[in-house]
Amino acid sequence: MAEQPIGQIIDALGVKGDLDEGDLPTDAFVILKIVKANGDVSLVHRRSESLDWITALGMITAAQNIENSGYTEASTDDT
Repeated sequence: MAEQPIGQIIDALGVKGDLDEGDLPTDAFVILKIVKANGDVSLVHRRSESLDWITALGMITAAQNIENSGYTEASTDDT
């Protein structure tokens, strides 16, 4: 298996992010489901170069909690 950039693959899968102008993404942890030519299925993960293991663990844990219970953004009202 040869490593290759996956940005275009993620784009082709229709993955989009909810980013506001001025937001600065700093890290990424990506999990891909792969179906091999012979039909075998596997999961692979990759992370951005700057992502340390403890932040990756926190991101995975937060993502699992969000997927399990849903997520509602806290109100940004200052009143």
